[in-house]
Amino acid sequence: MYWSRAPVYGALPMRGMRAHSVTLVDNVAWLFGGCDDKGCWQDVYCFDTETLQWSHPEMVGDIPPPCRAHTATLVDKRLVIFGGGQGPVYYNNVYILDTVTRRWTQPVFPQDAQGPAPRRAHTAVLWKGKLWVFGGGNGMQALNDLWTLDVTGPVERMRWEPIETYGRKPNPRGYHTANLVGDVMIIVGGSDGRECFSDIWCLNLLNRTWTEIKVATSYRRLSHSSTQIGSFLFITGGHDGTKYTSDLLLLDLVSMQYEPRKTLGKPPSPRGYHVSIQADCRLFIFGGFNGHDVYDDVHMLDLAGAAYLPQVAAFKVDI
Repeated sequence: MYWSRAPVYGALPMRGMRAHSVTLVDNVAWLFGGCDDKGCWQDVYCFDTETLQWSHPEMVGDIPPPCRAHTATLVDKRLVIFGGGQGPVYYNNVYILDTVTRRWTQPVFPQDAQGPAPRRAHTAVLWKGKLWVFGGGNGMQALNDLWTLDVTGPVERMRWEPIETYGRKPNPRGYHTANLVGDVMIIVGGSDGRECFSDIWCLNLLNRTWTEIKVATSYRRLSHSSTQIGSFLFITGGHDGTKYTSDLLLLDLVSMQYEPRKTLGKPPSPRGYHVSIQADCRLFIFGGFNGHDVYDDVHMLDLAGAAYLPQVAAFKVDI
């Protein structure tokens, strides 16, 4: 596996990228929001993962306000944006971007409909036609509640539902990661504003039961990124409670243990609040923040001919 900085060109973002979202649609990564040292953003940039070209297309419709630390989840070819905020303001709005027509739509929920409190630094995964939103923070405290948003029907029929879970659940947290592996949502790390967590939790979405995973070696992480590649989670960067790191941690989803793996090349400098995605045989890292500087760079980890993709043809997380 080999790290390099991507030789990007085109209509580059003329700003740093921190607490933004990047979502892959076919071979194009759609970047929305985030902030730099001047403020938050509401525009969209597109990055072609094959040609490494940036573009800055114009969007129409109900354009959302500038925000950071939101979630962007792919549903068909639409991005469903939830939460986030800017400055002292926290959102619980939903916005949908149709990546084909480049039109934003804001669903309007009935006034008496229940929904999650405003938050940012939460996570969202898509399972069985619903967005499963966990945790985050509301500016006063960290959260560990779970909500679903039905995204199967037309926009005007979307509805939120609070979800009851079973077993001991994770402490309230934000800036964790969530990956959906089969029917299991895997939560890694995060922070409640005081403590940086090293724990790993699995929520079986079939029976809604939480299980904490015990690992031989643990790593405290917040504002890291986590991308599933084959039977591994590639966990990059983040803050360990003391400093920002450039580590790459591989969590084996079969043994549920960390495995050290060597990389070559020059890894990204220590950072958190970045985004990672897998496209073809590469892992891409977008932007981030090291406590002082907000980055605008893109880094690639060549996965050595997809060596990790076919290692285990079929597996499931037994929780």
